[in-house]
Amino acid sequence: MEEYIDTAEPVGSKTVQARAGLDCSSATIRNELMALDREGYLEQPHTSAGRIPTAKGYRLYVNELMAHRDVSHEEADRIDAGFSGGAEAEKLISQMSHMATELTSYPSLTISAPKAATVKRVDLIYLDPNSFIIVLLLSDDTVKNKLVHLPFSFTQTMITRLAAVFNTGFTGLTEEHITPELITLTERSTGDTMGLTSVIAGFVIEVLTSSRGVGASVSGEANLLKLPEFKDPDKAHRLINYLSDANNLTALTGQPDFGDVKVLIGPENAAAELRDSSVVLASYNAGDNMRGIIGVVGPTRMDYSAVAAKLSYIAGGLSRLLGGGSAPPSGFGKLMIKGEEHDG
Repeated sequence: MEEYIDTAEPVGSKTVQARAGLDCSSATIRNELMALDREGYLEQPHTSAGRIPTAKGYRLYVNELMAHRDVSHEEADRIDAGFSGGAEAEKLISQMSHMATELTSYPSLTISAPKAATVKRVDLIYLDPNSFIIVLLLSDDTVKNKLVHLPFSFTQTMITRLAAVFNTGFTGLTEEHITPELITLTERSTGDTMGLTSVIAGFVIEVLTSSRGVGASVSGEANLLKLPEFKDPDKAHRLINYLSDANNLTALTGQPDFGDVKVLIGPENAAAELRDSSVVLASYNAGDNMRGIIGVVGPTRMDYSAVAAKLSYIAGGLSRLLGGGSAPPSGFGKLMIKGEEHDG
């Protein structure tokens, strides 16, 4: 397994004998390789070639055989230096995504935890009897506005009254709390018989809904082209195109409730584009009871232990800075695979 991870070349009995220093004949080793082949842990790409691991073989290796590692002092220093700049959360996550690519040489992905936005302030600017502007300041300090033209007339007094009521009754609410009952109550309290309240509330709901989306991104896709498994440009481009769609990334990661690290190998990935690839994911505390994910995508021929240790260290640092958690771990503790925990 480790010889193939290092070389990307099928491994024969003589190579196994030399690397492991086994005191037995090549014929004995060939018999063992044939037995592992029959049981589905290895396969022979063509007659007379050595063996390569199957997805089943990698799964056994990850679950039971591989040595769990810590990041090196040099790698820890590089990661810690990336955390020391005092960047805002979005920029920090982006920096750590690039760091993951640099340390593993694989494309990295990030899924930012969704946060429900609210409105901090509502301004209604009267223009003329048929027009006004809605200006919303959100809880993340972004500003959204909309110019409204209506086929009927209204007064500046009504617009001023609605602004006061919206600042009192709609700020601090998420979109699910802006109910038909609240809109009806607002219409009654302001004497709005023209539907102005519904127009303003509709824009508020639209803005809050669009601001709630999960942020997903990928970086370092070009690194796939350097790997022997993706020497076929069409194969590489299919995977790159798949990773470029944020909806695919969100579906790929599922729910981030898998402990520290999750490994998906080959066919364990539902998407056809990922059947020849592995995905390693680490979950971090993003604050406000939210979780985020950072991970890498690469060939099944991956040094899973080294990759998991690096991602776990990065995720630990993100938890410390974004979620108020403890300092980054030196390796990784729980490896969650197909719903089962394995101590690291």
